[in-house]
Amino acid sequence: MKKKTGKLQGDSIKEDCCALCRFSDDDPALFGEKVTLKEHKLSVHYFCLLTSCGVYQSETDEHDLYEQSCCVCKKKGACVGCNVRSCRKMVHFPCGRKQMFVSQFTGLFPSYCPDHSPAQSLCGGLDISLPQSCSICLDSIDPVLSFSVLKCPSCHTSWFHRDCVQRQAHSAGLFFFRCTLCNSKEHFQEEMLRMGIYIPERDASWELEANAFSELLEVYTRCDALSCLCEKGPTHSAKSGWFEVIRCRLCGSTGTHRRCSDLNVDTRDWACSECTQATDGKGPSPSPRFSLFYLLSVALLRPLHNLLCLFSAASLVAPSLPVQAGSPEELLQALLPQLCPLSVQVEVSGEEVLSAGLELVRRSEFDPTQVLSVSSPQGDDSARQHFLKLLVQQIQDCVVFEGPDGAKNLALNSQALREDLYFDVGCLLALSLVHGGPPVGFFSPALYQCLFNHPAHRPLTVGHMTPNTPLTRRVGQIAEAESLDELREAMVASCDFLEMAGCNRPISSLEEREALVEDLVNFTMITRMQLPLQRFREGLQTLGVFDQVQLFPSVFFVVFCEAADHLTAQTVGRLFAVSFSEQDDKLNRETAVVTFWRHFLLECEVGRSSVSLQDLLQFSTGVEEVPAVGLLPAPSISFLHPPGLEEEGWRDEGLFPQSDLQSKHLLLPVSSSYQAFKSSLEQAVSHRVHLLLPTDS
Repeated sequence: MKKKTGKLQGDSIKEDCCALCRFSDDDPALFGEKVTLKEHKLSVHYFCLLTSCGVYQSETDEHDLYEQSCCVCKKKGACVGCNVRSCRKMVHFPCGRKQMFVSQFTGLFPSYCPDHSPAQSLCGGLDISLPQSCSICLDSIDPVLSFSVLKCPSCHTSWFHRDCVQRQAHSAGLFFFRCTLCNSKEHFQEEMLRMGIYIPERDASWELEANAFSELLEVYTRCDALSCLCEKGPTHSAKSGWFEVIRCRLCGSTGTHRRCSDLNVDTRDWACSECTQATDGKGPSPSPRFSLFYLLSVALLRPLHNLLCLFSAASLVAPSLPVQAGSPEELLQALLPQLCPLSVQVEVSGEEVLSAGLELVRRSEFDPTQVLSVSSPQGDDSARQHFLKLLVQQIQDCVVFEGPDGAKNLALNSQALREDLYFDVGCLLALSLVHGGPPVGFFSPALYQCLFNHPAHRPLTVGHMTPNTPLTRRVGQIAEAESLDELREAMVASCDFLEMAGCNRPISSLEEREALVEDLVNFTMITRMQLPLQRFREGLQTLGVFDQVQLFPSVFFVVFCEAADHLTAQTVGRLFAVSFSEQDDKLNRETAVVTFWRHFLLECEVGRSSVSLQDLLQFSTGVEEVPAVGLLPAPSISFLHPPGLEEEGWRDEGLFPQSDLQSKHLLLPVSSSYQAFKSSLEQAVSHRVHLLLPTDS
């Protein structure tokens, strides 16, 4: 019998096999949706249909396909040919993928063999390191551009597998398909189409699921009162009146009938007991159900890079921590119970404080809960606080920060990344705050906002960028352009920077300048700084500092962003609790001494005394300035009465103030006159501070 060479009967092909490529694979991302016509017993891959050329049907029921043989599998029916006329290569679509054919799903849907297919090239003008992992699946890749490895044309730092980006395009659709790193969309999609990535013209797959977000429309309608008074049960909710279920205004996941909670008939604003306890601090910590709901609600309003920090805060903060906002000192003191009696020794000279701190936290046996011990003639507390003061000063001047004093931003430093210096510095700052160091005081508001999202929903501007840096000057030139021509000239001058930021887009009007500047600022301060910010946050997690600040960012703003105020007579006076005697005659004399004390503080503040408020604080407590965690134990004052006080004509010569640095207790001499009181204080303070204690050098 003579063979049929040009025709293949449809019945000879299995129904589940594609009539064009003869493969039964059903992977919509790689081959397109499989279209099946049951009445004709015909199936075909969508991609095979788009890329095939010259398919026709005769007048009979037989499906006339190609006689050409596939140059890969050598079987008949090859229908995808190279678009270059001089090239005669023909393949089945799945075979073409294996042989690195590129099919473009745009225009006339041309296909190209490996010898004529489009290719990508490295951008030689940019100083970037080649990635080692796919930005979509995060698996390792060989950083060589090829058929199977593609890159983003905008940022040049996002490299990915072809199959990964094809599956991403299939899931995201035309409206959501963009670079995973720089968020470029139009330029990115244009390049992916050129390189043979199919982008379906539909919404994202997660938007097309039936009732995918239906639970968001559900409203809680159950009375959770301990004793429900409604005859129809706790699930009944009237449209109005006493037995309408009203929901908690904070969490929305608890309800009550007005009658069951003794509310007025017109009450609309009500909070459940759990939320009341969490916000007012009058009860135990919120339950896990409330905590999860609160975090999910906040996550919808906060940037993605802060979401992990919120969940970390929920899981790591000890249950004993206060949930109401207090002073920074009180919130940091809540972290002190973690410290253990064991101590770790640090020996260091003034110029090597930061090096000693880094060596400490990099020890394999390092435990942040151990008390920091610094050997010095000044005593443990004073030496430790002086060490931590120098540590914070040297951290401010190290390579991980840039900008003017008192307003530092994080700097991008490759060596610091390799050495993980961002984590170590964050760890040291957290240790300093809890172990009695001074307030940080040198963060810029922009850095604080990037770390803790405070204030929330406030966009960063050019003014937040570090002054006098190359990137700031480039963004400033674009922001200051007064005409469209000036704007385009500034963009051309910064073409390489715009490409890296994924912002090299055509500008048709001056009104588009603000959006461009905002994108550039976000790229400079957030996108390119993601890894340093992440490691710095993880360092600040030490001893739960980051979690505490994340819960109360407005309270801690002064600790991180405002320089410590100079000591005043009022602030020093408030540090000490005064203990009076119960005997009336002693009480009267002690009241007069308190007046002398307050007057002496005022004279120290205005310079009418030979000692300063700092000298007085160091004499009384052993510290040079008030630590961020406050003074513990709290300083106190009692009184030193002269012998023979009950006798007439008693004398107060020879009485001097005494201090116990360990308990931070100050004994003030009971003097008959202010001059005697002042003289005794000045002599004692000068002798202790200026003669016995060594200088900083």
